[in-house]
Amino acid sequence: MASSSSTSARWPFTHPSLRHHLHLTGSSICIHLCSLSLGADQSIQFTSFLFPNHLAVGYSAPVRSCLLGSSAAAEMKGLSGPKLLAVHPSSNKPTGGAGSPGVLGSRRRLWVALFLAGFACVSLGTILCAARDHPPAPIVGRRVSATFAVSSGGGAEVGSGGAGLGLAGYVFDALVQYAAAGGNSTASMPGADVRAIAAVLKRRVPCNLLVFGLGGETPLWRALNHGGRTVFLDENQYYVSHLEGRHPGLEAYDVAYTTTVREFPDLLDAARAARAAECRPVQNLLFSDCRLAINDLPNSLYDVAWDVILVDGPRGYTASSPGRMSAIFTAGVLARTRAEQGAATDVLVHDYEREVESACSREFLCEENRVAETSTRSLAHFVVSAGSAVRREAFCSGGAATATTTTP
Repeated sequence: MASSSSTSARWPFTHPSLRHHLHLTGSSICIHLCSLSLGADQSIQFTSFLFPNHLAVGYSAPVRSCLLGSSAAAEMKGLSGPKLLAVHPSSNKPTGGAGSPGVLGSRRRLWVALFLAGFACVSLGTILCAARDHPPAPIVGRRVSATFAVSSGGGAEVGSGGAGLGLAGYVFDALVQYAAAGGNSTASMPGADVRAIAAVLKRRVPCNLLVFGLGGETPLWRALNHGGRTVFLDENQYYVSHLEGRHPGLEAYDVAYTTTVREFPDLLDAARAARAAECRPVQNLLFSDCRLAINDLPNSLYDVAWDVILVDGPRGYTASSPGRMSAIFTAGVLARTRAEQGAATDVLVHDYEREVESACSREFLCEENRVAETSTRSLAHFVVSAGSAVRREAFCSGGAATATTTTP
């Protein structure tokens, strides 16, 4: 029995990695190998070892057969003696290292995470680019239209004569007030003339405004016609460039005048003689041969339906100055050649007290069209109609007006 005890101490089934359960059923013993704590990715295999025959003594025949049956492999190799059955981990698969399934799984998860992050970045960039290239449509509010009254000191809203909306009435009046207050100097337009022009603009703005001449009031006319189109014409191309630099968005063009104040009498006589031909009141100025016609403007300007024309240039205070004969003649033709049936154009002539301005205004704009209420000593306001009712052989209904050479 002592020998048996010493031999049992060496029995391999006492290995700590093997847990087994013995179930006794009748006279037989069943051995169930339940689990081997050899690692998640390891396998087991059974190998025959020497097993002492005397340990099987005392067991039933089925148990002895199970314990001693694995000795066949040893007998094939010429081994003799008792056999035993042992279990050890398989060496066919690696137990660790860089190529283990655990490391490979971690790498796969890392690549999946990187792919998802890249996909999210690309999707976000696409959404941002689409939002930038296709901004949401602006909310179009309900357009309010109203009829506005004109008063010398009122704060009514500015009338809508064009496609856009003009300044608020109090803003319009504030601009006029400050401009008129600063018009007391000799270099600026008198305050009364500023108010008279503003009263005409207040009925028409926003509108198409054509201004002959650049000066201190240029920013004012442009501001009062907020929402409309304001075009300036001047004889000095350098001054045009200077103001365009100071006032971004200013639309101004230089004009090459071919007349002088000293030629005024001869030019007026020639225009009267050709009033039924090249100097007629309704014509395309681009192809006019009249010396008083301005035909070197951008072509698009001749197709504009001008609502208000202000003649405050070019220079006319010396004999060598270009004078305003051509500007007044061109204003009269543009007003009468409008395509709209029954349309009217407000023409304002500044420095009306001078000979050239008063004589040419009566000749080409006609005294019958003058509006006394919005005229001053130095400013004349005319309303010139267009359409089928316009006389095509003469500017004024009474025939050729008599030009005076005296200063009113």
